[in-house]
Amino acid sequence: MTTQELANRYFDLFQQRQVAEIYQSLYSADIICTEPEHALSMGVPTITRGIEAVLAKSKARQEIIAEVHSFFCSEPVVGGNYFSLAMGRDMTLKTGQRLQVAEIAVFGVKDDKIISETFFY
Repeated sequence: MTTQELANRYFDLFQQRQVAEIYQSLYSADIICTEPEHALSMGVPTITRGIEAVLAKSKARQEIIAEVHSFFCSEPVVGGNYFSLAMGRDMTLKTGQRLQVAEIAVFGVKDDKIISETFFY
């Protein structure tokens, strides 16, 4: 699978909100996720290594959300072994706080799998 094909598959699955399928079929077991430094203030680690840790982080984030009002994901932009997407959500947390989040995600690809993800928000 080319990087473009993998990026297109990611986009299609994300549009269908099939995030579990993205993790299962597109991510390397050795994925490395990097978040910005200010994520620490929200209780999010800046570096997460391995699919199990990434899944646990994703699950923890989902558990604080009461409702997602809308979400978006841009079409992927591919350069070499990387692709990027603009992504965002409008959601209400279980605390009652409404939050709009927008970010750029950059994914590294090797051997038909996503091996790295870096988020900018």
